[in-house]
Amino acid sequence: MGDECKIMFQALGDMTRLRILELLRENEELCVSDIAKHFEMSQPSISHHLDVLKRAGLVENEKRGREVYYRFDRDAIVECCGKQMKLFDLDLVPIGKNGVLVKGRKKRERE
Repeated sequence: MGDECKIMFQALGDMTRLRILELLRENEELCVSDIAKHFEMSQPSISHHLDVLKRAGLVENEKRGREVYYRFDRDAIVECCGKQMKLFDLDLVPIGKNGVLVKGRKKRERE
């Protein structure tokens, strides 16, 4: 497994960071103070979690004036998950409008 994916999976192993990503997915982008309103922890703690997510490539940020705005980087997680699917020799098969089915590839017969 590549180091990028390892760092990403470690960042995803925290419930606060998962909730932050969920908020960003639902809201497109939020500033640190808006994210902090959803948690019972200090703004510096939220900034720490955002820094972990940024280093893992899961969020992008942009400074505007005194505020820093964050966005969820969907492409990064799709790329990492794709690498993991290939590692385990799995395919994603679309089913219906909103789902996918994970299928193992057939093993090649030995000659």
